[in-house]
Amino acid sequence: MKIYSLFFFIMGFCWSNSQQLPLDFENNSFPFSSFSGSGFSFRGDPSQAGNQVGEFFNNGAAAYQGFFIDLGTPVDLDNDSNLSLRFYAFDPNSHNIIVKLENGINTDIEVSTTVVNSQNSWTTLNFDFSNATETVTGNTVTGTGTYSRITLFIDGGSLTPGTYLIDDIDNNAVVSPPPNPIDVVYTDLVWSDEFNTPGFNNPVDPTKWFHQTQMITPTGWANGEIQHYTNRLDNSYVENGMLHIVAKRENFTDQGETKQYTSARLNSKFAFTHGRVDVRAKLPIGDGTWPAIWMLGKNINEDGGYWDSQFGTTNWPLCGEIDIMEHGLGPVNQVSAALHTNCSGCFGATMNYQPFMLSDVANTFHIYSVNWSPQQITFLIDDVPFYTYNPTIRNVDTWPFDADQYLLLNVAMGGIAGTVDPNFVQSDMQIDYVRIYQNVLSLDDESNYTLKLYPNPAKERITITSSKAIDELYIFDMMGKQVYFNQNNIGTIDVSQFSNGTYLLKARIDDIVITDKIIIHH
Repeated sequence: MKIYSLFFFIMGFCWSNSQQLPLDFENNSFPFSSFSGSGFSFRGDPSQAGNQVGEFFNNGAAAYQGFFIDLGTPVDLDNDSNLSLRFYAFDPNSHNIIVKLENGINTDIEVSTTVVNSQNSWTTLNFDFSNATETVTGNTVTGTGTYSRITLFIDGGSLTPGTYLIDDIDNNAVVSPPPNPIDVVYTDLVWSDEFNTPGFNNPVDPTKWFHQTQMITPTGWANGEIQHYTNRLDNSYVENGMLHIVAKRENFTDQGETKQYTSARLNSKFAFTHGRVDVRAKLPIGDGTWPAIWMLGKNINEDGGYWDSQFGTTNWPLCGEIDIMEHGLGPVNQVSAALHTNCSGCFGATMNYQPFMLSDVANTFHIYSVNWSPQQITFLIDDVPFYTYNPTIRNVDTWPFDADQYLLLNVAMGGIAGTVDPNFVQSDMQIDYVRIYQNVLSLDDESNYTLKLYPNPAKERITITSSKAIDELYIFDMMGKQVYFNQNNIGTIDVSQFSNGTYLLKARIDDIVITDKIIIHH
């Protein structure tokens, strides 16, 4: 979930196995974002059964209504300076089509062409960027370098309404094979919530979740959001095997501020480095709703967050942010994944962003996932990878993802999600389960990693020795509640305040988690 306002920046380091040329619009792929009163949707090809194309609509309300798409694999004009597409009109008029390349290492450029008669038929149009126009200056230039955004205008400069079809946007470039979308498979369930508390209107498990309610700005939350987050059962509860996060229209006063909407924002009381997250969810409906499943660095300096008082030393976006799923930033049923880091163009309206169109997010459960390895971060929907982040330059600005992150679940209102539907009353995000996987070794599984605990059973203290330096050490009771954490000076632990019983110790060394049992008997 983006923390600060939108910006537009130049291209950078990411890869996607979906948003790259050629764009053929099959399987609800390659959705364009529209602006100034235009609209985009998918539809069947009227001249070829079984072929899906993009439908582009201008309502004539503005002179330059248009459409854009951000590419994971940029257009490289040094490889091929030509771009082509197929165009279909339902009227006999001539149409001027402008193709503009943006977010490049050089200035924005465009090429236009006119199609004379494409009524009820397809016409292939070619755009030669070796003879392009600089958008700002109007100078004729030879296009070079890479561009990560394609913007289309149909009859730009006029107030002519119309509906048009486009298919097969291509530059015929040779694309290198993409990196492996899943390079590390994580199999061991280390933390979960199945929300199976019996009965109705149950509170969220307080051993696993923290309600973040303190406003992070003097008057509210970032991005112009217009809700209060509360810890009330009205806004978050567990029922029938589901977590419900409910956004409601109601006047509510808290911390000296009155707002028209309430909702809930949950922080997980579990943080981890590297692994896989699966969240099965249905999303709320209504313009202006902004549900999100996302992660933040545990070290974020954000007053009111669960981890802030102990670990909050780093400002956003240096802490890193992983957005597993957001909805409301584009057309209905278009979800998106994103990463926010400190490099230029990597926060706010980050270039490390990928939309994905689904058929029905409000009435159909989907599994939203991220697979986070030491080398790359891959996003999946229903176990299908659709975006991988793997920067070519790795430093604190592009890869803050070698430290613990925690999970957030929330439904925001308004802000960059747009104006809330005036008829909105309430809607909820329903979550069936949250599961986090890592690769866990027991003490006997790997000879390269040895851990010794003594005495065990213990009364007052337990000493830990390891063949390699321990990065982090956790102790959980058998209900899964974390009762101990340390990442410095790990050696002897005072367990005198622990109740009698069996506990689970987890030690992270490098990218391996080693587990063992501790027995406390006073």
